[in-house]
Amino acid sequence: MTALSWILRILPAAILLQTLFFKFTGAPESIYIFETLRMEPWGRIGSGIAELIAALLLLLPKTRIYGAILALGVMAGAIVSHLTKLGIEVQGDGGLLFGMALGVTACCLAVLVLHRTELAELWTRVRRLAGSS
Repeated sequence: MTALSWILRILPAAILLQTLFFKFTGAPESIYIFETLRMEPWGRIGSGIAELIAALLLLLPKTRIYGAILALGVMAGAIVSHLTKLGIEVQGDGGLLFGMALGVTACCLAVLVLHRTELAELWTRVRRLAGSS
């Protein structure tokens, strides 16, 4: 289980970290995407920061479920953007960006299933905090 957990965390972290170069250097493809979404430059930089944090959290055993949850949130935004405004294929990429978003999503869902006891403990803590407010 440990090896599987590492594989399911390293793959999405690598994808998330790889895309940072394009977001943080202002690559034309990234600018095109976020201009299309009317979120340039703050959306590009903000999503890059969120992806960086998610990747780092995924790689640390004590924070892996937080990383998976954050990555799922970011990928939900990416998938919805592809399905509503960008299209599956962006600038002739053959759907690569969309496919990577789906891959990160699948890996992060698998991390949460694999570490479901940690997720249940987190949910219990959240419910306890919400009840005490």
